[in-house]
Amino acid sequence: MSKELVEGNAISLMTNGDEFFARALEMVRAARQEVLIETFMVIDDSVGRELQEALIAAAKRGVWISVLADGYGTHFLPEGFIQEMERVGIHFCLYHPQPRWLRVRANIFKRLHRKILVVDGHTAFIGGINYEADHLSRFGAESKQDYAAELTGPIVDEIHLFAREAIQEYSGGRLRFVELVKEKASKAGGQNAAMRFVARDNRSHRNSIENAYLARISAAEHRIVIANCYFFPGYRVLRALRNAARRGVEVTILTQGRPDSRLARAAGSLLYDFLVESDIQVFEYWERQLHAKIAAFDDEWATIGSSNLDPLSLSLNLEANVFVQDGAFNSRIRKAIGELIYGSEVVLINDSWWKRRTLLKGFISFLVYHFLRHLPGFTAWVPKLERRSSSFRSRHPSGPSGPDECSPHE
Repeated sequence: MSKELVEGNAISLMTNGDEFFARALEMVRAARQEVLIETFMVIDDSVGRELQEALIAAAKRGVWISVLADGYGTHFLPEGFIQEMERVGIHFCLYHPQPRWLRVRANIFKRLHRKILVVDGHTAFIGGINYEADHLSRFGAESKQDYAAELTGPIVDEIHLFAREAIQEYSGGRLRFVELVKEKASKAGGQNAAMRFVARDNRSHRNSIENAYLARISAAEHRIVIANCYFFPGYRVLRALRNAARRGVEVTILTQGRPDSRLARAAGSLLYDFLVESDIQVFEYWERQLHAKIAAFDDEWATIGSSNLDPLSLSLNLEANVFVQDGAFNSRIRKAIGELIYGSEVVLINDSWWKRRTLLKGFISFLVYHFLRHLPGFTAWVPKLERRSSSFRSRHPSGPSGPDECSPHE
């Protein structure tokens, strides 16, 4: 990951699985050399099986393929589903696999939550969409509202190297990658977006995404617009948003009103007192489940990726975002969030919130707010993950013989 902006890129925004799956699968089917996937979740449903079929077909025509998936998010994926891919040489690795015999997912901390796809070292995808059918609009009120981005240009070299290093690390350093035949990275035609690829881990980049958010919030002069499904950030982000509002920046936050976890909604709502008191506009999205992780700052900067603004993403999970300096992409992100706020079923959390709260809720909100001030220090007490072998083995003909260990080295 570079601390400098990489210029000369093109980026396009895709809404929901309808757009993302169609484009991602199109690229996989057209792949000629290599496909690298990192994902939190693959489900054995219509989307998962379509991805599986596209990967198997690509492997049969000689494409080198690796899939790195989280052991928690992919815990219930049938072994047969994975073995079908391994038979044709696809390297499938689970990050911290859970014991299958438990039939429950024991590990809830330090998950691989990134969503990255790189095809032939030329095109990359990043965002918040998992490979599961409930990201499709046909699920109606049960579908998830989410976004992904397609990237071309020099930034892809950085993401490609990062994805290779990740699968190599969690496979015990035993893989031999294909040598790609491609032209030297050049400016993407039709757009000149400057970008930073930012990933967080639990070693040397523990606060990378949070710091990138803080930099953009602190520099904002006119507006900040955030859509995030789990809005429960740390004290530093809350203070920066409050300070931005105090200096006249219009701060708008869209979070979910129908989360998949009651605990998540309860936690997020505990911050409403602080946000409303700070003159920050807060909207709850109720049309379907909001799964977005996007934001826009003033007229030039925006971000998209896998990171929520909550303790798991900012302090524990493995995440990846791109921060983009480009007026056109900023406008597209603002438009996407605006369409949800002004064209969907939302609830504005305003001064009436104070009338609905109880003294107990106010006291709990106070405690939660100050707890967040010290949360980064508390995460050091979370046990490190043990090195554990995956039950799935790679049989790629260009790879080594013998078992591969797929586990985090933290």
